[in-house]
Amino acid sequence: MSQIPSVEPNPSPPGTPPSPRPFRTAVLHGLAILLPPLVTVVILLWAWSTINNYLLEPVSASARNTLVWMIKDIRSEKDVPSPRESRVNIDGRIYCRIEDHTYIPFEVWEDVRSYQRAEPMPQTGLGYYHRYVEHRFLRPWLVVPTFLLGFILFLYLLGKLITARMGGFLYSYFERFVFRLPLVRNVYAAAKQVSDFFFGQRAVEFKRVVVLEYPRKGIWSLGFVTGEGFRDVQAAANEPVLSVLVPTSPAPMTGFTVLVRRSEVVDLNITIEQALEYIISCGVVLPLHQKPDMLPPEERKRVWKSPPLAETDRPAPGGSPPVGSSPPASAKTS
Repeated sequence: MSQIPSVEPNPSPPGTPPSPRPFRTAVLHGLAILLPPLVTVVILLWAWSTINNYLLEPVSASARNTLVWMIKDIRSEKDVPSPRESRVNIDGRIYCRIEDHTYIPFEVWEDVRSYQRAEPMPQTGLGYYHRYVEHRFLRPWLVVPTFLLGFILFLYLLGKLITARMGGFLYSYFERFVFRLPLVRNVYAAAKQVSDFFFGQRAVEFKRVVVLEYPRKGIWSLGFVTGEGFRDVQAAANEPVLSVLVPTSPAPMTGFTVLVRRSEVVDLNITIEQALEYIISCGVVLPLHQKPDMLPPEERKRVWKSPPLAETDRPAPGGSPPVGSSPPASAKTS
């Protein structure tokens, strides 16, 4: 008895796109929506943690130590008339005895005791004063705005000093000293390049965003027009020439400058910020109005028009060879 051959399903014809996976697609879309705000929050938290650890806390500690040194009033046992008593009167002021056998004013002791927190009570007079100053004068709602205002004022004064003749001389001397250090000069040069690009007063002024065919015909590179070109180059080109900065991805502060004929550049209807986002993201972030999906249907058909596949080049539904093609070897032998 002969077996009936199993009928296998017809495989998908070549060139057919794979069937979509709804679960994977939904997960990727959810990740694309969640990732930008999540990365933004992480960067902001990291920036705040860095500022708090390296600027705010050291400044607060210095202010706390200064205030404690200015207002502290700690008496030893030899300064009080009755060393064995828990409270004594010195010059009409009540002092309380604490764990290290010193005496502090009653109002300081009472304020610290009333503001009891999870950590244990201080054991020394300086500890009581540190806690007292932190509670009375260095509360977060007062320290953070004061720190921000003071930091802005410091930046203003520093900028004024650098623009002055003496300040500029000192700054140049400092930079010459830093650039002589073997390891520090590399880090300092990179940080200075980034800061000058974003915040420097003498940074390159971009006039508009263009694209040009570079490094060869058919390959378009994005660039920033920085000004007019050399007069001799314009005379050789026999037309106006533009100076264009071609940045590199993903660090737009690096790149190279080229001189291009004005007729060979195409102006883009995007802002400098949108161009920087495009470069930093390596072409992933595209302005909405520049996406091909936003083109009108007629314009999109014209731009994306490609020569249709000839009927003679398409395989027949039944697998028969196209007209005009050579028959297979089996057909020849038969």
